[in-house]
Amino acid sequence: QVQLVESGGGLVQAGGSLRLSCAASGSIFSIRTMGWYRQAPGKQRGLVAAITSGGSTNYADSVKGRFTISRDNAKNTVYLQMNSLKPEDTAVYYCNADIKGGRWSNFRDYWGQGTQVTVSS
Repeated sequence: QVQLVESGGGLVQAGGSLRLSCAASGSIFSIRTMGWYRQAPGKQRGLVAAITSGGSTNYADSVKGRFTISRDNAKNTVYLQMNSLKPEDTAVYYCNADIKGGRWSNFRDYWGQGTQVTVSS
């Protein structure tokens, strides 16, 4: 069984910073892309940032220049450094990872439980 456990959310003032972490644990043979998504009340869940096993990154236009995604492959962990936070960044942030549980398994999509980020004006 694979689990993604997020940490680092909270309440911050506009202009502040937060760092989210997401650690994958359990039966893991290989991890491809890891990423962060967010969902604000009344809105659909959308991609914030993603990073491949080789380190290639992709960002939503709304966070480019403010957020940085990184990963530690040895620890099966992905991070999201969020700077210059704005009230519109307020959402539940979800970790996502494409994981192969065993040598002969297929890659599957896994999600964390979500962590709340609230940015006050």
